[in-house]
This record gives sequence, C-alpha cells and structure tokens, in this order.
Amino acid sequence: MALGLGPGHPSMSTAIELANVDKRFDNGVVAVKGLSTTITAGEFVALLGPSGCDKSTVLRLIAGLEQPTAGTVCVEGQPAAKRGVAMSYVFQDPTLMPWASVLDNVALPLRIGGASRPRARSAAADALGAVGLADRAHAYPAELSGGMKMRVSIARALITRPSVLLLDEPFAALDEITRHRLNDELLAQWSARVPTAVFVTHSIFEAVYLSQRVLVMGGRPGQVIVDLPIERTKARTPALRLEETFLQQCRRVSEALERGKAVESAA
Repeated sequence: MALGLGPGHPSMSTAIELANVDKRFDNGVVAVKGLSTTITAGEFVALLGPSGCDKSTVLRLIAGLEQPTAGTVCVEGQPAAKRGVAMSYVFQDPTLMPWASVLDNVALPLRIGGASRPRARSAAADALGAVGLADRAHAYPAELSGGMKMRVSIARALITRPSVLLLDEPFAALDEITRHRLNDELLAQWSARVPTAVFVTHSIFEAVYLSQRVLVMGGRPGQVIVDLPIERTKARTPALRLEETFLQQCRRVSEALERGKAVESAA
C-alpha cells in the first residue's frame, strides 16, 4: 500500500492552513482559541482529543460550515468559506436517503453537480465496486448493516474525487472488527487517490494506524497541544497493530492525550 509523501516533503504544498484561529459561538462559549496548524497536500492527519475539546468544530471550520471569530482558515490558498475546493465531508451518521437505492445515494453528488443520471449511476457503480458493495447497488439503506452504510457513505464522499476529505468519527458506532476492516478499506481508497484527509477520532489506536500525523487537542478553548509525526517502517496492514513500534507510538500519543486532558482540567 502506498504511504504517500511525508509532511514537509519539498514537493508538497500546503493544502490546509489555520492561523491563530478563534471561534466564539453566539452564546459566548469560546470553542477554539489561538489554534494554528498546517496540513500538506495528500497528507492523512488524525485529530485526536477528549470529548468537548471541539475537534468537530475545527473540522467544520475547515469545511467552511463555521466561520472563525478571529484568524484565518485557508484551503488550497482560498478562504474556507468560499468553498471553491473539491471537498467531501463524512459524518458519524451515514446520512443516507432511506427512500433511494444505494446506487442513487452514491450518485447524488454527481447529480447535484449536473451529471446525467446514466453517467452518475455508472460512476456510482464503479465507486461501490471499489468499496466491495457492487452486489448491493439496488438495495436500500434499511437493508444494510452499519458497516455497509458507512462504506456507502465513503463511496459517496469519494465519487467526486475530492482533493480534501474530512471525516468526523465515521466509525465510532461500529464494533471493533468492522472498524478495523473499514480502516483498511479507507486507507486503500486514500492510497489510490491521495486526497488531503483530516480524520477526527477518540481512538488512539485508530489515529496511529491511519495517519501520518496526529494532532492532539486539549482544553476548552480547544487548542493543539502536541503535533506528533507517525513514522512508518512497514506498510499499514492488520499485522502492524501487533508490532512493538506501533505500540510505542500509541503510548506516545496516549501520554500526549493525558497532557491534553490536564490542560482541559486546568481550564
């Protein structure tokens, strides 16, 4: 499995930049304060932190669904609010249309973009094949397992070939076996297309397994406490989870997360 170029590689450009970002909601709550980070094109970054540190708010700022109170959020050199970049967002809930077939659910972004129904459905069939669901194209969401629904959601997110892929705890509600399998399927799709990916999770093991960097958040207002590169000496396969180097990296991230919790307690 291709791992892509690491952060800081000279041929990589900045895809996402948050500079001194504050976010205050209308009720007066300051969710994010002075947050700065950059993510290079094609990088897979995990955003990890305790509940309440506003990881999802950061993702929504990148998506342009929320506006910063101060500072700037740019995606591929443009303000995120302009939404001029091909971007897809995968939520924790698959948010499928229950009245539409799996094929038409996946085809939806292309149809919204003006593609003809035959062209959109042909592309959707290819996308479903890529996630192993070609035989469920004419099923309806109620007939699918939770893992299958999430695979449909990922296929729908990737059908537009986005340059930026945002994922907000997409596997949180799944059992561990299904979660591991979907981690591998997501990596296969990312490796084939190499969009810039930002993945929000509460799982240390998932963050280390999937990403090239882990941004550990803590406190409220939310802030990046630690930025940890994840070094790879082997391809990411299920066997990696048993390697001592993988477990050592998980321990490092766990220690950073504890520091993040300490910051939250002190806030």
